[in-house]
Amino acid sequence: MIFITGDTHGDWKNRFKPECFPIGQSLNRSDYVIVCGDFGYWHDTDIERNNLDWLESQPWTTLFVDGNHSNFDRLKKLLVEEWNGGKIHKIRPHIIHLMRGQVFTIDGKTFFTFGGAQSHDIRDGILETDDPRIAEWQYDYCKMFRINHISWWQEELPSQKEMDEGIENLVKYCNKVDYIITHCPPTKTLDVMNMSRGFFDKLKSDRLTNYLQEIQQDVQYSNWYCGHMHENNRYKDNITVLYHNIIEIGGDAQ
Repeated sequence: MIFITGDTHGDWKNRFKPECFPIGQSLNRSDYVIVCGDFGYWHDTDIERNNLDWLESQPWTTLFVDGNHSNFDRLKKLLVEEWNGGKIHKIRPHIIHLMRGQVFTIDGKTFFTFGGAQSHDIRDGILETDDPRIAEWQYDYCKMFRINHISWWQEELPSQKEMDEGIENLVKYCNKVDYIITHCPPTKTLDVMNMSRGFFDKLKSDRLTNYLQEIQQDVQYSNWYCGHMHENNRYKDNITVLYHNIIEIGGDAQ
């Protein structure tokens, strides 16, 4: 069985507790739970290690794509391995980061994965660690800023190499996969979402959403799943946006 959910932001104990994910304790290592980005691999603290140990102790295998709130400095230090046809990082033996632009075969189905997204909570800038404004702004909740290599990484958006690799891998599968897993939606879906958002809540397209739009147009797929938007909705072209909901691929919401 394969389940999928939206951003967890490190709060795995709440997202996957039995009350929220009752089927979880009946799963085994050949069952999978996929997180559509902003998984919560952040800073190497006692709390994070404890939470990762708890997640590793659960009976299923956890898979995730990166989001815009991922510590790419840490991810880059991990060994790149091959798993089920694509490149991965192992956080724990059964907690696996699915890298960008890969095609994996899981339970006989093909999955194209492409994490990342542009941060939108940076209206007041990206500050360096020695910037004196940090002390001034840190308790000012009207300020929207992030700190370079602490809470923001330029790798949140993909490199041209990653995008090219994604296209090349899809061509190997004749531009046909069963599922697409991303963090952000393609541009046209984003535009539809913006229609119901207030002026200050509208999100701009970028090179990643435009890249995903090209993939949406060129690739044949059954279902597309993404996170990032903090909502649970289904859109045109079989695109499902997830946040707290946990659904079985091909099944119903938990």
